[in-house]
Order: sequence, then C-alpha cells, then structure tokens
Amino acid sequence: MSHDLEKKQSQAALLVIDVQRELFTKSIPIYRAETLLRNINTLVERAHQAGALVFYIQHSSKKILVKGTDGWQLHPDLQPLATDRIIHKHHSNAFKDTSLAEGLNAGNVGTVVVAGLVTHGCVKATCLGAKELGYRVVLVEDGHSSYHKQADKVIEEWNAKLSKESIEVKSTQEIDFVAGL
Repeated sequence: MSHDLEKKQSQAALLVIDVQRELFTKSIPIYRAETLLRNINTLVERAHQAGALVFYIQHSSKKILVKGTDGWQLHPDLQPLATDRIIHKHHSNAFKDTSLAEGLNAGNVGTVVVAGLVTHGCVKATCLGAKELGYRVVLVEDGHSSYHKQADKVIEEWNAKLSKESIEVKSTQEIDFVAGL
C-alpha cells in the first residue's frame, strides 16, 4: 500500500446533515433533540481538536427548508467555524449534485462520520451514497434522529439495516478522530 493511500484512508471528516431550524418545529418533535444536539456538538468539537474536516449539509426545496428562510438556517445550537464547510443540497443523498465528494477528496478523506437528520431520509441516503463512492462510513448511532411517531424504532431499525450494508455503527462516546475512529 502506498503512503498516499494510507494517508487518505486515515483521514476522517464529520458530516452534519440537515440540522436545520424548521425540522425542530414539526408537530411531532425531533426525538431526543437535546441529546442529539449535544452529541453533534461533542463530535464537532472532537473533529476540530483532531484537525478533521467538518461539513455542514443544508437541504433546501421549494416546499420545505426554503433556501434563505429562517427555517432553512442551521439550528442555533450549531456554530460552524469559518474553516468548516457548508454544502447545499436538493436531494436526500448529500453527494448528489453537490461538491461534497470533491471537498472530501481534496482533504484526503477516506472515512466519513455521519450524524444529523432525518434517520430514514437524508442520513440513510448519504450513508449509502458514501459507501457507493468507496468511503469508509461510520454512522453515529446516537447522533441521528427524526420527527417520526416511532422515531426510537426507526433509529434502531436503520442502525441495524445500515450495519448490514458494511456501514460501521458507533456511539458518540466511541468516536475518536485522533485514533482514526
């Protein structure tokens, strides 16, 4: 294995998907919203301390999460640094029609750590999209959620299904960007 390939495989990036204000105002609340936000901020802090790239993904469409509106903005508990990257998307898979893969490749990233909203939508689609592109994918089992009536079951179900797709599922506590995860 070449040194460059080893280096690429050792670099990790955090993807924070669609943690936007409007999703926290639905009639069914985000399941364990406070814990979710705390875990994501813990992951962001660890990524920054390790010098790992952090990408904030923002979804927009014509009906919900309309670009530029208050609801489209990132949740106020998230405070991206100037060095973090913001990716705007229109599809569930954050890689489709965006510059995400180019940003990851420019940073020699081989592993993506995925957290955010919503479990059975954009989180699932981005995990599968990353896997399809050849990235090592780590889904943070307590770092994604939904506003589904049975969100606890949906989260458990997709953690299990995605782990069968060779996606690693780890808790926030287990994620260590310095140690290579």
